[in-house]
Amino acid sequence: MKQRLEICHQVESTATGLPDTAQFQAWAEAALLPDVASAEITFRIVDTEEGQQLNRDYRGKDYATNVLTFTFDEDMPDVPGLPLLGDIVFCAQVVEKEAQEQNISLNDHYAHLTIHGVLHLQGYDHLEEDEALEMEALETRLLAGLGISDPYSEEK
Repeated sequence: MKQRLEICHQVESTATGLPDTAQFQAWAEAALLPDVASAEITFRIVDTEEGQQLNRDYRGKDYATNVLTFTFDEDMPDVPGLPLLGDIVFCAQVVEKEAQEQNISLNDHYAHLTIHGVLHLQGYDHLEEDEALEMEALETRLLAGLGISDPYSEEK
């Protein structure tokens, strides 16, 4: 029987202390909404140079960011039975720096960014304030279910 979620875990980084495949699997499964029948997601961890290049090439921003989400079926017609497809790319050095600045564990930050990315794959966004509040509330609830503190508590 095919799993609901199939992941590919790629590490193209020199960083240490990175999450393993099982952790990404658990975090992504927690973020999949009930109406998603199946998903295939690649989680890729890169260093600053690749992170900056991807952000520049795809978003027009010439700096490395913590996480980028690439949805494969964004421009495709809605096809019943098509799995949720996408890549989530983390820049290890940016994620580590943010975790240190926010005084949270590296794993908790990766969990948050994984859930954030998986929600993006499912159509959530944070461009408008109401969308951001909805997405943040869902992230907070999903993280609480994993025993992880609210990443937005400082902002509230």
